[in-house]
Amino acid sequence: MNSKMLWQYARLVVEVGINVQKGQPIMINCPVESAQFGRMLTTAAFDAGAKDVHINWRDDYCTRQHWLYADDSVFDAVYPWEAMKRNELAKEGVGAISIAASNPENLKGVDPNRLRRYNAAAGRDLKEFSKLQMSNGIPWCVVSVPIVSWAKKVFPDLPDDEAMERLWEEIFKAVRITEDGDAVAEWHAHCERIEGYAKRMTDYDFAELHYKNSLGTDLTVRMPENHMWIAGGDYCKDIKFVANMPTEEVFSAPLRTGVNGTLVASKPLVLNGNVVEGIRFTFKDGRIVDIHADTNEETLRAEIDLDEGSHYLGEIALVPYDSPISNSGILFFNTLFDENASCHFAFGEAYPSCIKGGETLSEDELKNAGINAESNTHVDFMVGTADLEIVGKTRDGRTVKVFENGNFAI
Repeated sequence: MNSKMLWQYARLVVEVGINVQKGQPIMINCPVESAQFGRMLTTAAFDAGAKDVHINWRDDYCTRQHWLYADDSVFDAVYPWEAMKRNELAKEGVGAISIAASNPENLKGVDPNRLRRYNAAAGRDLKEFSKLQMSNGIPWCVVSVPIVSWAKKVFPDLPDDEAMERLWEEIFKAVRITEDGDAVAEWHAHCERIEGYAKRMTDYDFAELHYKNSLGTDLTVRMPENHMWIAGGDYCKDIKFVANMPTEEVFSAPLRTGVNGTLVASKPLVLNGNVVEGIRFTFKDGRIVDIHADTNEETLRAEIDLDEGSHYLGEIALVPYDSPISNSGILFFNTLFDENASCHFAFGEAYPSCIKGGETLSEDELKNAGINAESNTHVDFMVGTADLEIVGKTRDGRTVKVFENGNFAI
């Protein structure tokens, strides 16, 4: 791992990812194994003028012990002081950085009902924080750095140190960091490119999109009126931030009741510390009416049964099959990377910004606009393939080929 490139990464996350403003509090969620990077982020945030930096450490071993052996009563609520801290920081306009790095199978064997109950409790007790995050009321950014258990899952045939070095190399490629390059300038140029696709998709004003491929996907997705496609960066009170690093997607929100047909996942999904493979959904009038997975189906069902909104889609996202992460040929077992190698959907809550002016609309107004505005979850799963075709119909009656052979055709 190159320390010069790591510092460049930390500054990229702080200056472009959450775009720290002077006097702003910052919160970092960080694995203990990634302490070096957490410290670098802390230094970079203070250098950028942060008011304070609050760091929340986590550890895979302790996390697993908690889920396996804690008293059953603790999974029905978030401790009040934890909820107060996050909700109060959100009211102050905190910038939130999350480092997504864990053993993909860390919670294998944990009772799915415990996970479901706690996720429901977190949705209730942290609602103020999550609503502000989903509606861009605070800037947020999800990034990753290697840890040994994750690196070994991705590169099982390599020794620990070689697997770590290889994963560092792939992450630096994905976030456009080179030893002598200018990552900030690269990111501004990259965002401008994919934001161009988002503008074109918005300008078409699609009424519906039809997905089809040889895996068995045959799905019609109606789009709400006044929907928007988003890519690259988004805005919190006129301050631009980038929620995911890397990002290759162009995304929007489907009409809640307008999804019909069959959708087959093209990659495994890491969900609640379990690897779920062979996912297949059937939709009728927007609702998931049939669920299948080859592995860990119970974990998937528990997440979909979280609430009524989790039975509906909240996101539709386009990613070319011929994109940098996809071309690496690597299955990362980390949604942040795998979703940026593949077209994907998410079940659960939609992002309000996918409706024109949606950030200022109430929950009821968002529901009336037609998107899935109420759920305590948002889970991305990948569906893109080399032969995926997407054909759109615009509101003025045109038929447009959006994707052909897995890539943009517009």
